[in-house]
Amino acid sequence: MKNSRKEIALVASGILLGATLAVPAAGAALTAQQSSQKITVDGKSVQIEAYSINGNNYCKLRDIGKAVGFAVEYDAVSNTVCIKTNEPYAEGTPAQASRVVSLPVDGSQYAPQAGDRILCDDGTEYEIKDVVRWDTNVFAEGPLPPLPTPTCDWSAFPTLTLPEPIVKHYRDQHGDDLFIRNVYEVRRMVYTIYNAIGEEPDAWRDGKPLCKIYTEIPLEYEPYTGAFWPWRASEITDAVHAIPNVRYYVDAYDYYHNHVYMYTRYLLMQI
Repeated sequence: MKNSRKEIALVASGILLGATLAVPAAGAALTAQQSSQKITVDGKSVQIEAYSINGNNYCKLRDIGKAVGFAVEYDAVSNTVCIKTNEPYAEGTPAQASRVVSLPVDGSQYAPQAGDRILCDDGTEYEIKDVVRWDTNVFAEGPLPPLPTPTCDWSAFPTLTLPEPIVKHYRDQHGDDLFIRNVYEVRRMVYTIYNAIGEEPDAWRDGKPLCKIYTEIPLEYEPYTGAFWPWRASEITDAVHAIPNVRYYVDAYDYYHNHVYMYTRYLLMQI
């Protein structure tokens, strides 16, 4: 080590790292042969695979990073290579490339991961960078259980129509916010209503429930809609038992602020 930095040398020839080959003349061909040149780091010989192409020596950038001690990462989304001289080389653990994800439309669960990119309603891609709160929110009792199971005859209810997993993106002086409709949690709300209605004998007529359940909240009703988080089944069951024979409007959104998952917001309105 010299002056807190490593020095790498290829004896008797230059060394090119990830350089672009010059376009050969018409009819010419480039040939690659394994190089026999000696490579040293801080004066010590190291074994790095190198090839001689058109009079220049080429090595894999990751091999150089390993020898010298810097991180090399590849982002498949932007198709770029990043050299991080302030981070150590990690054998076999390149950074996970960011990726554009497709939100499920069948009501199955989407569990966000750091590096996910979400295509927004305004055409931008929103990268999720922190999901620590996903299952460890300080206000929640613990990770959410599976979806409710029937405690009454769910087939008596009309066929459930699932909403689209829409994405709403807002950016202003306060930050960069994202709302993703969580269709899986919409199902949780609906199934909880089913079971609560099943406990209300007066909420049925001729074997059919008198209530109506909608999985989207009309824009004109938003000012009258209540919201809560984290998930508490009592918020649903208490509302049903208080006024069982009405129309229920439910929705649920995952909320991100400055690319960090904050919480899932549950929306409920009775009319």
